[in-house]
Amino acid sequence: MAITHATDQSFTTETGSGVVLVDFWAPWCGPCKMIAPVLEELDGDMGDKVKIVKVDVDENQETAAKFGIMSIPTLLVLKDGEAVDKVVGFQPKEGLAELLNKHI
Repeated sequence: MAITHATDQSFTTETGSGVVLVDFWAPWCGPCKMIAPVLEELDGDMGDKVKIVKVDVDENQETAAKFGIMSIPTLLVLKDGEAVDKVVGFQPKEGLAELLNKHI
């Protein structure tokens, strides 16, 4: 499954069902750039068990505000559209896999 980019308009559609890892990021954010390849690997490892969605906070402020995103990267785990977990800052792949496996 490929990583999806969501907007304020498409967010609910993209994250409404199953387990979704949402990456709130911005192009100017250093740690966001560092975590991108980790998310790519994780996407390959998790297959269709988890969907990964990226939200650019500069372009989609409504969604970022809805979830109270104060710093980036913030990674939010949604299950059937409901927020069930959250981590802030760079995370190693193992830590993210562990986080997601709790919700699958």
